[in-house]
Amino acid sequence: MTGPAPKSAPRPHRRPKKDPARMVAFTALRAVDERDAYANLILPSLLRKAEKNEGFERRDAAFATELVYGTLRMRGSYDAIIGACIDRPLSKVDPNVLDVLSLGAHQLLGTRIPPHAAVSATVELARVVLGDGRAKFVNAVMRKISTQDLDTWLEQVAPPYEEDAEDHLAVLYSHPRWVVAALWDSLGVWQPQHCGRTAVSELLAADNERPAVTLVARPGRSTAAELRDSLPAEESEAGRWSPYAVRLVEGGDPAVVPAVAENRAGVQDEGSQLVAAALAAAPVEGRDELWLDGCAGPGGKAALLAALAAQRGAALVASESQPHRAALVAKALHGNPGRYAVITADGLRPAWRPGSFDRVLVDVPCSGLGALRRRPESRWRRRPEDVANFGPLQRGLLESAIEATRPGGVVGYATCSPHLAETRVVVQDVLRGRSDLEYIDARPLLPGVPDLGEGPDVQLWPHLHGTDAMYLALLRKKS
Repeated sequence: MTGPAPKSAPRPHRRPKKDPARMVAFTALRAVDERDAYANLILPSLLRKAEKNEGFERRDAAFATELVYGTLRMRGSYDAIIGACIDRPLSKVDPNVLDVLSLGAHQLLGTRIPPHAAVSATVELARVVLGDGRAKFVNAVMRKISTQDLDTWLEQVAPPYEEDAEDHLAVLYSHPRWVVAALWDSLGVWQPQHCGRTAVSELLAADNERPAVTLVARPGRSTAAELRDSLPAEESEAGRWSPYAVRLVEGGDPAVVPAVAENRAGVQDEGSQLVAAALAAAPVEGRDELWLDGCAGPGGKAALLAALAAQRGAALVASESQPHRAALVAKALHGNPGRYAVITADGLRPAWRPGSFDRVLVDVPCSGLGALRRRPESRWRRRPEDVANFGPLQRGLLESAIEATRPGGVVGYATCSPHLAETRVVVQDVLRGRSDLEYIDARPLLPGVPDLGEGPDVQLWPHLHGTDAMYLALLRKKS
């Protein structure tokens, strides 16, 4: 008679191994979700901290950056796919678990990481930050996701286009439905001949592309040629529209450019450069001595305006209502050879007399829907009511800018949003009933830039111009 079979020895417990790049990415996502942090602000500090650890290399930083931004951009699509792989609503899933799954989904569906490696690394991350129990759930979901590629999944989870076009595109291109609707409406006004399904899809796809880093040479202090000469030829190219722009290709690092280190140049989207340059080029009647940037933070447009003003012997006042942003403006303007002043002041309660300025720019606070390439988390954070809430402030700032401008001077109203309620509607509302203002056609002041519509105001687009979706209206105060 034989006894019971001997029990096999239990497998020794293995401590999960931390992957530094994935840990940085997870920590950044949690900060975005829990504290409404912006990825472009929180991620650099996390990377600097990680770089102090031995073995954390530049490629780890690049990988962590791709994980964070790629996951945030495609979160809507990944949520739909994850939802198809679990037996409960996403709202019932622990946010920590959902962030791990989203990072894993991006590795499986949005990178070239082999599926087995993506699953294994995600489960290992889950063991570190969630524990062994919930790591088993992550493992099961990841294996389901790994059975199909992204296109196949999207065909399966997106509603048919014929039944709900906006909802279909929202899932396919990872935008909230209301944002899809708003962008489609705006595109229909600005590009009526090109506002069908293909054009909207191209716009939404452009929002999901990682934007190139663009430098600005500040006139009189540096040139685009100098910036390009300071970089290997394969790491830069001339800007498409702005004479001050240099675009960095993959691998280009602005930190190694001497002019950037010396504050003679900076990092600035080409759309923002065009707005500042157009205001500076608009014809004024009479003197041209004193300019105002009424919403100057964080200082990119102010720095370009100050450089252009210095070339003409004009002075710039850069006003910002928030002290910490005013400090950023002062930093951006440091070293400018011309005359300038940075002040902390509320644009709705001006610190200057009416009619003081020859040129005034107000780049007003807005929903930021024009910069979704750079701040992908904004698409999930904003709500339709936010657009309405910005309206009174935007109208008030434009009215204040008009009062600050002397007769014969020029006002520029700009915003990084293509939403009609933040752009043309604001300007038309303020102009209604006034006879002391006239539009300046802004299109000739952006030479060479195509597809600017019928004017006189202009709207830039990521898919047409490769810029943020900046809006600009130029107004002259009649003599």
